[in-house]
Amino acid sequence: MKVKYRVKSHQDFQKVIHDNKRVSNYNFVLYFKSNEVGHARVGISTSKKLGNAVVRSTIRRQVRVMARDAFDFEKNKDYVLIVRKGYLDNGYQENYESLKKLINKIKED
Repeated sequence: MKVKYRVKSHQDFQKVIHDNKRVSNYNFVLYFKSNEVGHARVGISTSKKLGNAVVRSTIRRQVRVMARDAFDFEKNKDYVLIVRKGYLDNGYQENYESLKKLINKIKED
């Protein structure tokens, strides 16, 4: 996923989270908000509860690949994806399907 498609700054993360539109499941919490950038952006957050820095970086890399395939970057939305501890209990394919279900929940609203 290219850098222009990422939410990077702390202020942008807080704007999306404080807008308080979210969907969640056992593996992820997905916050979303409209933006004026002209394309979608995704920010990924991992907690220290998931493991040490090596484990968290691995998870972020995996989720970045999932997000590249699952999100529609033509929409004007910012997304913040928080990875929950349940992510560690499943394999890549189960986590990917879980993320796609969350994105479909947003489309239904």
